[in-house]
Amino acid sequence: MLFGLILIFTFTTERFFTEGNLLDNVAKNAVTLLLVALAGTFPILQQSIDLSVESVVLLTGVVTVVLISQFGLGLAAIPLAIGVGMLAGLFNGIVFTKLKVPSFLVTLGTLSVMAGVGKIITGGSTITFRNSAIRTISTGDVLGIPNLVLWGLLIYVGTIVLAFRTKFGRYCFALGENERVVELAGAKVDRYKIYPFVLSGLLCGTAGVLLTLRISSASPNIGSGLLLPSIAAIVMGGTALTGGVGGPHRTILGVLVIAVLNNGMNLLGIDSFVQEIILGLVVVAAVALSIDREKIDVVK
Repeated sequence: MLFGLILIFTFTTERFFTEGNLLDNVAKNAVTLLLVALAGTFPILQQSIDLSVESVVLLTGVVTVVLISQFGLGLAAIPLAIGVGMLAGLFNGIVFTKLKVPSFLVTLGTLSVMAGVGKIITGGSTITFRNSAIRTISTGDVLGIPNLVLWGLLIYVGTIVLAFRTKFGRYCFALGENERVVELAGAKVDRYKIYPFVLSGLLCGTAGVLLTLRISSASPNIGSGLLLPSIAAIVMGGTALTGGVGGPHRTILGVLVIAVLNNGMNLLGIDSFVQEIILGLVVVAAVALSIDREKIDVVK
């Protein structure tokens, strides 16, 4: 699908296959979606889901601006804001595992709660900060490659190592395949079911911080609209919603499909409302093609 989209937009637009467009528009704009999609991959691998991702981006973005502009914390604002994201993930994971509340209900609730908190802090308006030095973390470049893209690639590689070279990663896949077997193996199941949500908070928090540093502001709508594309990217990449199959190494393929699709449609001047329809259809088609029907007895 990705190769086909590249061919279509290369021959239908003059600007698509240019270095400036691919690097400054496609790659840079894909980084936030990549981090959020990687965040959502691990809960899905263990057959759960995190629907609060875009609110974590909003909240951590707002916290970043407040810590820099009102408290003058500078670089210290970055780990603190990411820590807020991790706490949000920890809360999701604890309620999910200890109170036995389905993950989609917990994270749907915190999606609303964190969005409300973020909007209260901003007062419904865009808040900004002035610190050009700290902005270079997101807006600078190394040998012509944007820092934002380098951060995205570094974190992408880190999640692959985490998924395939650590006990945490192995248990994520195992929980998605058969949780009972993991219990019988003596693993502390609750702990390994909480970790993916904490990791999700960390990655979404990082996405929120990098996005905020890039635009030196946070609005009540920052992060909105990321949930559906991130789930679409995960599924299109090959991670099944039924868990146990796929991984972060595949998620980048789905992210690139959506980034190329969005960029190409913008270059063609397609109406934004029509773009939403096309994206929704792509999501449904992707889920229909990738779902593991052997693991589903009844569909309701």
